[in-house]
Amino acid sequence: MSIKLSVVDQTPVHGSHSKVAAPSLSVELAKLCDQLGYYRYWVAEHHNSVHFANPCPEILVAHIASVTERIRVGSGGVMLSHYSPLKVAECFSMMATLFPDRIDLGVGRAPGGSGQTSSALAYPNAPAAAESYADKAQQLENFLHGTLARNHPYQGIKVMPDANPTPELWMLGSSGGSAALAGQLGYNIALARFIDPDNCRPDIFAEHKQAWSNAGHKGEPNTILAIAAICAETEHEAKLRAGTAVYRKLAAQLGQREDFLTPAEVQDRYQQLPVSIQAAYDHILAGYTVGTPEQCWDEMDTLSNAFGCDELSLVTVTYSQAERLDSYQLLGSEL
Repeated sequence: MSIKLSVVDQTPVHGSHSKVAAPSLSVELAKLCDQLGYYRYWVAEHHNSVHFANPCPEILVAHIASVTERIRVGSGGVMLSHYSPLKVAECFSMMATLFPDRIDLGVGRAPGGSGQTSSALAYPNAPAAAESYADKAQQLENFLHGTLARNHPYQGIKVMPDANPTPELWMLGSSGGSAALAGQLGYNIALARFIDPDNCRPDIFAEHKQAWSNAGHKGEPNTILAIAAICAETEHEAKLRAGTAVYRKLAAQLGQREDFLTPAEVQDRYQQLPVSIQAAYDHILAGYTVGTPEQCWDEMDTLSNAFGCDELSLVTVTYSQAERLDSYQLLGSEL
């Protein structure tokens, strides 16, 4: 199966640079991936994070689209629970107008932060109930395509003076909870295996496709499998590089919060961990695609075939920007 490679960029706060440089480093990576032939470049949304520096993907999407030439640019994703569907539709329709056929709008139901940040984002109202997500996703699709019911209270609102162009719509999920909803509403689906590899199964795509068909949508839905991938010239070096991201995820599970550790610091910490916690670290690492370009491509081929998906999106978090650029360069050399 021929594989398209894309990017999900969480805008990590690399230890190799000042924290304020993180968004600019995402722009640097986007330019490189545009040159290498990556297909899409999505940016994630996080709030009140010490590790990830992008609380407003719509701004970074617009900037990256303005300094790249070919690559599709989008959100992976906008955390829709916080926002008005109309405002999201307006922002991304404007970008789709400025950058025709290049803008993707991916949305997700996760908060992208703590309960405290959800409360602050909703102020002076209460955070939206989880049950409102489906309604917001439906409204968003309706606003973008002008399909609000005749008796809908918002009928007649125009997102832009001209209904076209519109962004490509995607819904994000990690364990299948949104598959049926995405298919029913006509969203393409992106599965975040990098978040929950244990519960990210091929049948989720089948469930989405069935819901898409049952709803009577035309054509075939697009699918993306997003994976954690870290590449280096040697397997040993790749595993060292991966340590920064693996330990961050482990620490989050343990309720700890600190800046990214260097690969050497991770190895020192690992040696001091109890055996049970070392096993948890090893389990997280096993869910990553880590190794030489040949090893990574072999595993990516396996995943692509297992999920019946011809597009993989790579999430690469490293201590330094140089390591991240090198990883995408090594994997992109095959494109």
